[in-house]
Amino acid sequence: MTDDRKAIVPVWTLATGDVRVPAVAGDEPMTAERLAELRGVLAGLAAEPIATLELHPLPSKLDRSRGIPLDAASPLAQHLSQLITQSARSSSVAATATAAGDGLYRMVVPAKVAAQFGQGIVRPMAAKAVAGGIRSPLVNSTGGIVAGATFVPVGKAAAAGAVGGAGATAGVAVAGSAALTVAAPLVLMAVAVGVSANADHKRQQAIEHITELLEQLHEQKLDDEHSELDGCRDAIDKATAILLDQGKLGVSLGLDSAVHAINTALGAADRRLARWRSALDKLPDGKAVEIATLTKSFPGVDDHGGTFRAHLELAGLAIALKRRVIVLQAVEHAQTDTANLFKNFSRALKTDHQRLDELESGIARVLERLSALELARPQGLRPVFTNSEVDRLMRAANLIHKLGDDVVVNSRTTDVAIEIARNTDGSVVVFPALAA
Repeated sequence: MTDDRKAIVPVWTLATGDVRVPAVAGDEPMTAERLAELRGVLAGLAAEPIATLELHPLPSKLDRSRGIPLDAASPLAQHLSQLITQSARSSSVAATATAAGDGLYRMVVPAKVAAQFGQGIVRPMAAKAVAGGIRSPLVNSTGGIVAGATFVPVGKAAAAGAVGGAGATAGVAVAGSAALTVAAPLVLMAVAVGVSANADHKRQQAIEHITELLEQLHEQKLDDEHSELDGCRDAIDKATAILLDQGKLGVSLGLDSAVHAINTALGAADRRLARWRSALDKLPDGKAVEIATLTKSFPGVDDHGGTFRAHLELAGLAIALKRRVIVLQAVEHAQTDTANLFKNFSRALKTDHQRLDELESGIARVLERLSALELARPQGLRPVFTNSEVDRLMRAANLIHKLGDDVVVNSRTTDVAIEIARNTDGSVVVFPALAA
């Protein structure tokens, strides 16, 4: 979130259940560092998940195409509007900050809670330009997220109550505790849309890569596999829109057939992964490998476009689509029991994501092993090689070693941030969830 001015930023602490914790927040202004510490303390002390919600000025330049738009009548927008209205009555800071009607709301879910969603949903995106940096769609050129801002806790605001039957667990935390607003529906919907947008962003990236690869390969079988997976998008988009508006999913959407196609693709990815592991296990330990030997099991690994790389992208597309479907299933499951809203949601996500995490980690380890291989020069009768042969060997070695550049294996779970742009008419755009 970009905010270079010395701004006063209101911050709400949102609980997903009726909890009692020591009044560690207080009413005094705090820095971004102090706010991060507070999140960790609340996550450790509270029996229910607790998130923080910050309100920043809406940036003048914002790429809304990356997010999922929801109109003012959607449950998420209504929960947010109700929180704004009722908190403005009891807090002059909140009233001043929300007077314009628009703004960029940034919900941060602590790492302890984010771990419940599955390890693979949100990972830090390494910034190439800055060592150890993390990319975000809303950071400024220096990488600052809330530079110069002072955070002011919003007092005992009334809760974002039940809208459309979504939240039986709404109210203010018990007397004597910290000023926590119980807003399980708001947190649930923000996390659900943010994670869904994150998965869809990965799908879009995979589609771009696959399209380019298949144009070079001209392989009908892979093209058909790609078309079948991409054809699932329409059913998933419709199901997302219906669930986020708290409708009921029906068979006419075609979601069942879409899930079947995705599961088929995941099964193919599992089989390919097993073959890749087996091929690597058969290579001699500590010895250089010829390119010809490697390309038998990994066709096209020595080139920018090849069957192996297409298989990688197809697996990534299937994983991204499945993650989005899992979010839909988790939301539907949670909404059937509003008295246990957030726990149902996080339980469904964690259980179903385990297989995807294992598949993704398995592929990552294959890429790591490939990138660490030493390539041998081709065996032949000639003692001297041509310039073209030397160039090919060097180019192949460079491409294969780069396979491990973007690999993340067993990444440490970080705080998850969901950024929501709110317009003056109450409609919102939810951006892909990212590592905070």
